Amino acid sequence: MGFTLLEMLTALAIITILAGLGIPGYLRVKRQARAHLCTANLRHLGMGLNLYLSDHNLMMPTLAPARDDKNDNSLPTIDTELLKYVDSDESFRCPSDHEGLWEKSGSSYFWNSLVNGQPMGNMNFMGLTKNQAGIPMISDKENFHKHIGHEVNILYADGHVVSELQFSVLP
Repeated sequence: MGFTLLEMLTALAIITILAGLGIPGYLRVKRQARAHLCTANLRHLGMGLNLYLSDHNLMMPTLAPARDDKNDNSLPTIDTELLKYVDSDESFRCPSDHEGLWEKSGSSYFWNSLVNGQPMGNMNFMGLTKNQAGIPMISDKENFHKHIGHEVNILYADGHVVSELQFSVLP
């Protein structure tokens, strides 16, 4: 016994409606998972930075904030200086980096060069000296996570990672 044309069209319509409801939800969950992997990478880089600090008398490295390509050798960057303190170079790649910044420069993350060479216990960031929770260290180079409602992930000096929200300004 076969299906009639009406039964097949009805089944196709139901499948189309379910796919229309499911695919956007799946894509949203996938983007959120990438953002969480990015925060995990930043935490991992924070642990690598702590290992670096223990090897260098608690002095911050002197690094370039970013570079345009892997051939720029003016100052070391986080991917070259912290690589031996993390498991692999994949820790420097944000899963949402679809602009190819990791491939071009070796890192999807930006180093705050205003803390270069400072002692960890007495850092000064734009007058903020007592509260390390307010001193940003490493962040996304671009707003990779704008599709889920925030712009960038930021690792702070005390080791916590925050997803900075995107605020819209009404005209």
